[in-house]
Amino acid sequence: MTEGTKRKAPPRRRGKPIEVWVTDEEKATITERAEEAGMSRSGYLRALGLNTPIRSVVDLTAVADLAKINGDLGRVAGLLKLWLVEKPGFGASAGTVEAMTTEFRELQAGVRIKMGMIVKANG
Repeated sequence: MTEGTKRKAPPRRRGKPIEVWVTDEEKATITERAEEAGMSRSGYLRALGLNTPIRSVVDLTAVADLAKINGDLGRVAGLLKLWLVEKPGFGASAGTVEAMTTEFRELQAGVRIKMGMIVKANG
């Protein structure tokens, strides 16, 4: 990327403002939800008014966190398998280690399904 493409575009002036009267609590809620979506209050309300889908940054952050956990589960399962190969029967039976490894793989599959559901819901 060149230096010129890294800069953020200046905000566009849309034209005519619309006044919306809200209570302090409503304003705080709108502000919080706009921040969760990574948007300004104005952009958030515009998107809602125009029935534009709003992607939640919080949900996408959760997917990234789940991906890290999924990787950790894979590493632990790999270490269990390595232990089974190098020290069979030491500390736990081979069947117990295999069962734990299988459980880890099932957990990973469940995490991937949940990640897909979150991404699809926000797509």
